[in-house]
Amino acid sequence: MADRPAILSISAKELETWLTARKAPAYRRKQVWGWLARGAASFDEMRDVPKPLRSGLEEDFRITSLRPVAVSQADRSLTTKTLYELDGGHSVEAVVMRYADRSTLCISSQAGCPIGCPFCATGKFPFGRNLKAHEIVEQALDAVRMLASEGRRLSHVVFMGMGEPMANYQSVIESVRRMSDPDLLGISPRRIVVSTSGLIPRIAQLGEEKLPVTLAISLHAARDELRDVLVPINRKYPVADLVASSQAYAGKTGRRVSYEWVLLAGVNDTERDAKELGTLLRGKLAHVNLIPFNPVDDTPYRAPERAGVRRFRELVEAQSLNVTVRDTRGRDADAACGQLHERVMRERAAPVLTSTRPGRASSIRRRCLGRACSATTPSGCTASSSTEASTARLPSPRSSNGRRARQRISASA
Repeated sequence: MADRPAILSISAKELETWLTARKAPAYRRKQVWGWLARGAASFDEMRDVPKPLRSGLEEDFRITSLRPVAVSQADRSLTTKTLYELDGGHSVEAVVMRYADRSTLCISSQAGCPIGCPFCATGKFPFGRNLKAHEIVEQALDAVRMLASEGRRLSHVVFMGMGEPMANYQSVIESVRRMSDPDLLGISPRRIVVSTSGLIPRIAQLGEEKLPVTLAISLHAARDELRDVLVPINRKYPVADLVASSQAYAGKTGRRVSYEWVLLAGVNDTERDAKELGTLLRGKLAHVNLIPFNPVDDTPYRAPERAGVRRFRELVEAQSLNVTVRDTRGRDADAACGQLHERVMRERAAPVLTSTRPGRASSIRRRCLGRACSATTPSGCTASSSTEASTARLPSPRSSNGRRARQRISASA
């Protein structure tokens, strides 16, 4: 039943109150959370919880509010992007990336994004809504389920999916506290990255939270003239003020700040850009993370060639800055922010979804041929199969208009 709340939409204290009302000891709450942390996909899997209590949990709660509707794989299955439908019809993405020494989840904090960066697929769609804290944590729990089936564990989380995390500040902070709670996921805040396009008041507030997360600034340009175009919020919070605020955070927490720089060929990859970046960050507690652009349809931007990426990295290194180039994972998985959502919105697909876990769309096998389709469920699709991965068709999200999105930025900041 969709009207049942998700189990993590209530607090630990509220769950303990629910248990007490059923004559169950409060320690059962830790057992339930422990099973969630181990990847339980249903209450019935919680074997050390008495069956009557499991039945009560099933009757009153959903184990998650997220509905996986499309999955895209890349990099020999080392990268998995999942598109989830939320209560109310909006959708968000999350990406699991597997490495030899860790497993990282790129997580979404909003359905859509109100910032409107012109090179980002997410910004091309109307802003939907803020995610609730439990919807953010549920993305992590689904990643835990996915990785547990492979004998892996979730070790790192980065808030670099859909949305501006600082514009959904309270939910993001609550979700970080929950994910770092030893009773739940127990992920150290030092392994959690919170990014922002530059909401300075929230950066200052983050410094007071006593949460030693890594702060990542979506910089992309070192001069206001260019950043005003690439990151429109810069018109309110210019570069110099943003760097001063982020370095105040570094001074308060002792945590080095990561400055993200999406490389756009011929736009921000010149010698001038490298020199301006050096002037801006040299001598500061800073690290530059270069991100080769993942091409987005209907934008004028393009990715630099490998040689261009290498050259710009060398130019930045020559400015005495610490710099790395992000691993370009997931190009064929639509892994850049908003790309799977964009493709789902643009394709008329009626897929067959196969699953090994309840509620999960683990693979997508069929593509709509463009003819009228009477299928109302994936199993009703009659389209011929395709060897290419396709995506599930979603209902059009109910979205607010641009004015409401701008008002949300102002209210958040």
